[in-house]
Formats: sequence, C-alpha cells, structure tokens
Amino acid sequence: MITAGDFRNGKTFEMDGQVLQVVEFQHVKPGKGAAFVRTKYRNVITGAVVERSFNPTDKFEEAVIERRDMQYLYQDGDLYYFMDTETYEQMPLNADKLGDSFQFVTENMVCKVLSFKGNVFGIEPPLFVDLVVTATEPGVRGDTATNVTKPATVETGATVRVPLFINEGEKIRIDTRTGEYLERSKE
Repeated sequence: MITAGDFRNGKTFEMDGQVLQVVEFQHVKPGKGAAFVRTKYRNVITGAVVERSFNPTDKFEEAVIERRDMQYLYQDGDLYYFMDTETYEQMPLNADKLGDSFQFVTENMVCKVLSFKGNVFGIEPPLFVDLVVTATEPGVRGDTATNVTKPATVETGATVRVPLFINEGEKIRIDTRTGEYLERSKE
C-alpha cells in the first residue's frame, strides 16, 4: 500500500480497478485548511490523462508493471511477433497495443513489453534509434533562415522533420518519445 503523500513521477498505483501512473505531482500546504496532493496521472491501459487532488493520507494498492526485453521479429497481417530474449518464447501482439512510437522500430530491435498481471498493454521502444533516410527533397540553396526543416521518410516508413542538410542514404538519430530528429548518427 502507498499513500498519496508517497507519490513521485512514474509511480504506478491501482484505483477503482484502473492501473494509473503519476505524471506530475505537487504537495500543496495552503495557509488555511488541510494539505493536499495535486496530481496528474495517466491510465496506462487507455492513455487517458486526468488531474485530481488527493488527501495525503489516501491509501492505494501499488501496481507492479512488468517490463520484459523482447526482440521484434516480424509482422503477419495485424499481428506483430516478439521473442523473449531469455526463453526464446514468441508472443504475437495486436497493432492496437503497440502505440505511436512503434513506427520507429525495425526488425530485430529489442523493445520492452509492458504487462500488468500477465496482460500486455503496450511496448516501449529504445529511447533513441538510428534509422536511414530513404526519401527526402534536396535542400534549397540560399534558404538559410533559422531552424528550417523538411520532411524525410526513414526506413520504417515514418516521416520526420529534418534540417535541410540531411540527404537520402544518411543515418539519423531519432527520439522515439517525441518523434524528433536529434542529430546525424555517429556510426
């Protein structure tokens, strides 16, 4: 059991049969009245974000989310197959469990598969991936305004905004949480 006073960013807990994760929290002690904890939390299954205040003594069951390293193997229709890197057991997942950041995952990439009480609800790809640019327009000479970007398609089919100097065939590093270009790959 944890109390609302123990909330920290990333802490997971159960409330009303839902699995929730603290996104932001703030302990508030007003001049008049009792202290409270202002919290923004996310439902880990649906992704919905809610703001709510709690009494610091409110008790909740702590939710333990299992994160297993699994290698993405291949896609077959709507099913995506992952293999446990320790037991070599294969697990098919539906496309609705993958999330937006899956667009940056290539075959044989190791991801974290998230589950709660045996039910898989999502995946976490590596925070940064290096992908090859397969299609982009050449940069226009003389267009040197600050932070000018152009769309580029990477090997997974995802589209990323990149600086004008990036050309086809170059390897770039992408932040999978935001989908933003970071830098040229050092490889």
